[in-house]
Amino acid sequence: MSNKALFAQRRDGRVAALQYLFAWSMNRPAMLAEDLKVFFEQLEQPRDHYAFGEELIHGVLEHIEELDVMIKGLVHNWEFSRIAKVDLAILRIAMFEMMFRKDIPPVVSINEAIDLSKLFSNADSKRFINGVLDRLKGQLGRDSRKAE
Repeated sequence: MSNKALFAQRRDGRVAALQYLFAWSMNRPAMLAEDLKVFFEQLEQPRDHYAFGEELIHGVLEHIEELDVMIKGLVHNWEFSRIAKVDLAILRIAMFEMMFRKDIPPVVSINEAIDLSKLFSNADSKRFINGVLDRLKGQLGRDSRKAE
């Protein structure tokens, strides 16, 4: 697969992860596996096209408490409960990538999060998301432009 095709597939995966995690935050399913099956059946491409997105969904849900603690520590002058659900889903995905996916340079995760906010949130969200993720980037202790 070419780099361009991989990038497009990863973008589709991030969009799917955002959509699922947003819905999950509003109505947590009793059976995750069944809920994911139904969710992926509704999308345009076969489920394996969204494998990266599914990895993100499982990773975020596995680390949700840790991610939310980090978000609470990084937002300044903002109540966690007031963060828009779509922005929270974007932050969770990007922070999961930055903290647990060493194969993705942090600046890529930040840029992707900002792009998602432009597509799915309001104009002020990109500044908020960038600020939070930039603070996290400074705490990571690794080169933000390189994968490890």
